Amino acid sequence: MPSFVITEKCDGCKGQDKTACMYICPHDLMVLDKERMKGYNQEPEQCWECYNCVKICPQQAIEVRGYADFAPLGASVIPMRGTDSIMWTLKFRNGTLKRFKFPINLRPEGVSDPYAGMPEPNYDDIKKPGFFNFAID
Repeated sequence: MPSFVITEKCDGCKGQDKTACMYICPHDLMVLDKERMKGYNQEPEQCWECYNCVKICPQQAIEVRGYADFAPLGASVIPMRGTDSIMWTLKFRNGTLKRFKFPINLRPEGVSDPYAGMPEPNYDDIKKPGFFNFAID
């Protein structure tokens, strides 16, 4: 299910030209209705359900139905971002709450080196059995 805005909670990021959800959406789906000063998803069928808008919304006014692998049918998923972590709250149909807290990456963009400390690749190993794309002679 695509993201949807709870209009009672949305304040249009206090009248800024660009809302937080507009800034973060990788598919440019979120827009601001300037008359009502509310954000909304202009093309729900194109939504990737990436949760970026849900996580960044300062008013917690955007929701996306959770995926079935971690949130059963009827459950709601609410993220709350702190300064150093993000907490996910799952509310099940029977009222049970479960919370999961994870640290967030605080490094500036572009400074991470995912291959730091890893050995250089040996391309001769590609032909050995056990590799996904090994050559068949």
